Amino acid sequence: MQALPLIAHRRADAVIAWREGRPITAAAFVAAARALATHLPGATHALNLCADRYHFAVGVAAALLADCCSLLPSTHAPEVIRHLHALAPGMICLTDGGAADDVLTQLRCPVLPVHALALTEAGLGGAQAWSVPQIAADRLAALIFTSGSTGSPLPHAKRFGSLVQSVQAGARRLWRCARGSIVATVPAQHMYGFESSVLLPLQSGGALCAERPFFPADIAASLQRLPRPRILCSTPVHLRALIQTGISLPPLDRVICATALLEPQLAQQIERRYGAPLLEIYGSTETGQIASRRTTAGQAWHLWPGVRLTCSAQTCRAQGGHVQQPTPMADVLEPLDARHFLLHGRAADLVNVAGKRSSLAYLSHQLNAIPGVHDGAFFVRADAPASLSGITRLAAFAVAPQLDSPRILAALRERIDPVFLPRPLLLLERLPRNSTGKLPQHTLRALAAQLAAGAPELFE
Repeated sequence: MQALPLIAHRRADAVIAWREGRPITAAAFVAAARALATHLPGATHALNLCADRYHFAVGVAAALLADCCSLLPSTHAPEVIRHLHALAPGMICLTDGGAADDVLTQLRCPVLPVHALALTEAGLGGAQAWSVPQIAADRLAALIFTSGSTGSPLPHAKRFGSLVQSVQAGARRLWRCARGSIVATVPAQHMYGFESSVLLPLQSGGALCAERPFFPADIAASLQRLPRPRILCSTPVHLRALIQTGISLPPLDRVICATALLEPQLAQQIERRYGAPLLEIYGSTETGQIASRRTTAGQAWHLWPGVRLTCSAQTCRAQGGHVQQPTPMADVLEPLDARHFLLHGRAADLVNVAGKRSSLAYLSHQLNAIPGVHDGAFFVRADAPASLSGITRLAAFAVAPQLDSPRILAALRERIDPVFLPRPLLLLERLPRNSTGKLPQHTLRALAAQLAAGAPELFE
């Protein structure tokens, strides 16, 4: 049975993480993981709710050492925690704060405080005791759940070897600069955050940042505390906020972006403002990362080594490399050759209005491209479900403090076919995006239903 090293760092004093500008060594990380693993004997599942990225990584490593599967939910909502407890009634929860305390108490779920049990970073592990644990490649490492943006969250099993193969393939594409330190605005429990902000540094000799900054000023402060090379791992929502606030960042060496298609104009602004190449990552919870592109260089995506696409009129499947089984993709993909493809948006986003077809992603992109619109999204009205063969009624929300609906609609009329104009277009102070910046259709419809209950004339 093949075994792989838990981390790629070869020296005990190699920096594996940073917290508020203080380095944490590889020896400290391994010692902390071993210490926490002693509290997991016999546990089959560990629910990892740690918000601190270093504590999260220690929890995942400890679970691997204890032959325990990590549960990584897309949200910490009580109903999700109850569902996971029913799925794995013997689970143990790893936490570093008060996340879901009430529901865990109700379920009588054991809680292990990682920040206390894994010792402290300072003084942990010496060079004399240094050794990197080996993990079986076929070990079930995690159950990762979809975000629910296209339906109910579903679990997907991830083997350690496949995860390592995926991020190492990505590292060869992403680390064009020297191995660096990664600041991430996305949660570690999300597939993109798990691969890019945790596994990527652990399996490539880089360093993760314990903090998860959200506001532009916090992102700048986190980056400023790190040595170069510096890498920012983020989403279109956070990158747009950085540009809109005009905040200065310390010199960057690379920007990584995923979770939604990035507008080419925004990619150009990011590269001009911060002087670093921006790479978009493409993948899914089901497949993990499978492709990337430099958005300013063109629309084509470049597949990870070994991954190939097989497409028919109905669907496109990915297989090869770390993707062991043919896996249907939720997006409309157009292969250009064996290594490259175009992405036309989610299949579920396709809409038909008066015989004309478009996608919600394209329409939302045009809305967000209007000067003065800070954020916006189209959605299918709940009173007329989407259908490729029927008539769809569209609505939209927008955040545009200096504009009114008529001005936005007039600008939209210049950009899209009039049949796709939203009815209504409603202005909000902010959109209800989740922790990865996504806007599930059911969330938008629920918000619309709430507004319609108070002002039904808006939706007539």
